[in-house]
Amino acid sequence: MIIPVILSGGSGTRLWPLSRALYPKQLLSLIGEKTMLQDTVLRLASTEDIGPVYCVCNESHRFLVAEQLHEIDTNIGGIILEPSGRNTAPAAAIAAMLIAEKHPGATMLILPADHVILDSVAFGAAVAAGKSAAEKGELVTFGIVPAAPETGYGYIRASVTNEGNKGVYPVLEFVEKPDKTTAELYLASGDYFWNSGIFLFKTEAYLMELEAQAPSIIFACREALQKAVEDLDFLRLDVEAFCASPSDSIDYAVMEKTTRAALVPLDAGWNDVGAWSALWDVHVRDDSGNVKKGDVLVQDVKNCYIHATSRLVTAVGLDSLIVVETADAVLVASRESVQDVKMLVEELKRKERDEAEIHRRVYRPWGSYETVDFSERFKVKRITVKPGAALSLQKHNHRAEHWVVVKGTALVTLGKNTITLSEDQSTYIPVGEFHRLENTGLTPLELIEVQSGSYLGEDDIIRVEDRYGRQ
Repeated sequence: MIIPVILSGGSGTRLWPLSRALYPKQLLSLIGEKTMLQDTVLRLASTEDIGPVYCVCNESHRFLVAEQLHEIDTNIGGIILEPSGRNTAPAAAIAAMLIAEKHPGATMLILPADHVILDSVAFGAAVAAGKSAAEKGELVTFGIVPAAPETGYGYIRASVTNEGNKGVYPVLEFVEKPDKTTAELYLASGDYFWNSGIFLFKTEAYLMELEAQAPSIIFACREALQKAVEDLDFLRLDVEAFCASPSDSIDYAVMEKTTRAALVPLDAGWNDVGAWSALWDVHVRDDSGNVKKGDVLVQDVKNCYIHATSRLVTAVGLDSLIVVETADAVLVASRESVQDVKMLVEELKRKERDEAEIHRRVYRPWGSYETVDFSERFKVKRITVKPGAALSLQKHNHRAEHWVVVKGTALVTLGKNTITLSEDQSTYIPVGEFHRLENTGLTPLELIEVQSGSYLGEDDIIRVEDRYGRQ
């Protein structure tokens, strides 16, 4: 049996302003109707002998990950929460230990959650080609057949004339991102492949090799798993033990050092969507070479990617630009400079700007809220509560709130009393009063919240009861 392990811990800063720390690219619908995480799961339908899906993600993304997996009826084996990002080697080690215990003898397929693979049938065939090698103890990686002398990827050189197993080749070396001249030589040789970050191996083979090459990672991960706590759909790793692990990738920790590395060529329309220019590459373009998403109107524009999310975006006389609009930010960049978007994000972080972390619309396990307007002593939010969901029982020390229901029916706890509010009805929550909002209906509940007070920060919440396990 092949057990998929989806690594969903990235932040995707090069795709800002759509991708942000608390809502990264793998949780966005960038190519089709489904999110990148969901597409990663759904393409497994073309792979034989697939078992339950395990996912490793950042703790702050846990409810979004769980909801998206449930939306597509995923057979979930477990959702492992990383208290801190430690790169891919520790994440894979935790998953391998857990799978070895629950599915002895299984083969583990490591998949990044944020890649595009257009041909799922070809992907399934590549996995099938690598399975027999993995079952013999080889550590299989998938090398993307290069389509151009790309300088933004690492490369893997394989012995393509020495075919030990059908379609599986011994790895000779891993090489860093090359310059253009070197990349052209790699492409011409036929021996080099782009490093995909996709792996297939037996759990025990990976753990044995990791223990030989990076024992400190194994030690920390074993302790983190031994002290882990189950919480709803999630497995919470011990914070201190996991954070003690060195931060290292599977490539550096194992694959570059092992003598058992093997490569399967993958030619399946792969793209790691590492920047806005990659989205321009993978989308169907119009006759002028443009990709237009959302409410976009252009005149004399060519070779551009223009994405509008909340309003009309117009453009005149542009060539080879990226324009991305969200409710609180606009990005304009040349297609050749989009790798530098991460530098803008770093600057936003240094200035402690919220735009680096969150969108105007913030997702919670019970639904979402969107800030409509704000000033020094007031804030207006639009709140949506999913059917059957409820906010925590809480109070605020510095702000009062006024709720107006605009759609659905709300069950409101206010102190010792409980009231029901229908559309166009409202209630007032004084400073320091315990309260809860619940949607007992079958349709989403929508309301407008007006906050007023001396401090309106999101940390002014004292929870006394929460069904989602939040502090």
